[in-house]
Amino acid sequence: MVRLPLTPAEVARGERLGALLRRARGERSMLEIALDARVSPETLRKIESGRVATPAFPTIAAIADVLGLSLDAVWAEISLSDSDVGPANADHYAGERLTA
Repeated sequence: MVRLPLTPAEVARGERLGALLRRARGERSMLEIALDARVSPETLRKIESGRVATPAFPTIAAIADVLGLSLDAVWAEISLSDSDVGPANADHYAGERLTA
């Protein structure tokens, strides 16, 4: 099976997802969150770093549940269009969206 390269929009969305999860995790350890979500710490690390830009839905649902995030909030955060948020402003804008 050949995997198609990710589009720039998919990569940006993955970066926004990673930033959101890092902020939501706060001071809690990556290991604690991963184990509670029943995913490997390596998987969580790759998602948070943006290396896995399109993780499986059940994985995101499990992590979001452990972090106390609604899937609606996660989707609203990561689905911003590239014209709304440039890569340099993604973390700043995402934080504003969650607190608004």
